Amino acid sequence: MEKPRQVARKFLARPQHEGVGAVVRRSIGRFELRYFDPFLVLDEFSVSAPAGFPDHPHRGFETVTYMLEGGVTHEDFEGHRGTIKAGDVQWMTAGRGIVHSEMPAGPGTSKGLQLWVNLSSGNKMVEPGYQEVQSKDIACTTADGVTVRVIAGHSMGIRSPVCTRTPTMYLDFTVRPHAVVRQPVCAAWNAFAYVLEGEGVFGAEKSAPVGPHHLLLLGQGDGVEVWNKSDKPLRFLLIGGEPIGEPVAQLGPFVMNTEEEIDMTVNDFEEYVNGFEKAKHWKSQALVALGVE
Repeated sequence: MEKPRQVARKFLARPQHEGVGAVVRRSIGRFELRYFDPFLVLDEFSVSAPAGFPDHPHRGFETVTYMLEGGVTHEDFEGHRGTIKAGDVQWMTAGRGIVHSEMPAGPGTSKGLQLWVNLSSGNKMVEPGYQEVQSKDIACTTADGVTVRVIAGHSMGIRSPVCTRTPTMYLDFTVRPHAVVRQPVCAAWNAFAYVLEGEGVFGAEKSAPVGPHHLLLLGQGDGVEVWNKSDKPLRFLLIGGEPIGEPVAQLGPFVMNTEEEIDMTVNDFEEYVNGFEKAKHWKSQALVALGVE
């Protein structure tokens, strides 16, 4: 690294209610940080049945769900259904349209993160699709007190099998006490860190340590340095992506380039056309079980 990135801004993600009875800590997609190209939303969620995220639509971007504890059962109007558990990741391309539900699987509290990655105008109307990787299949390696799980991109000589339409790096680091992370990041990309556990010193070795639920926007440079100066393990996510550089028009779960496209999307959803045809007669098993009409 010739120019390590420094911390440009820092946010504490505070709890708020989303879905039906669920609690999320939103760091990207709130009023202080509406958009960090190409990232639209980052939620750290905590949900227990019967709360959850019942039937809802998406268009124009991708969702990345990474489970930390428990599990989430996903089902959609195409008939795709499955459960992701602790350590698993689901990379969903909503593309031209999907209606799905995400509900906690089993008793107890399910925790994880969901990242929304924008798609370029040329990819917004692609067919929906999924890439699901079980925890045991996620690329992982350890060296010099640092363990990395590579959700997307590459690190420490290993590479993720996930293919991203918007070039993206998604790394989960666990750092033993007094160890150091030095991770290259493409200089043209935007990047941030999100602390899950412990405390870390980011960017400048003499800066103050940062604890859980903090998002750190990283400035310009070709990499990042992180020190764990504490006596407890540090766990954080390092996420980066190539900026798309296009206008963003958003209405809740619909993300397009213009307000006209948003109006068209709302019409498509309400009229069950142009990708939403199957939504007309579909209801998730989760809603059926709850007796919702």
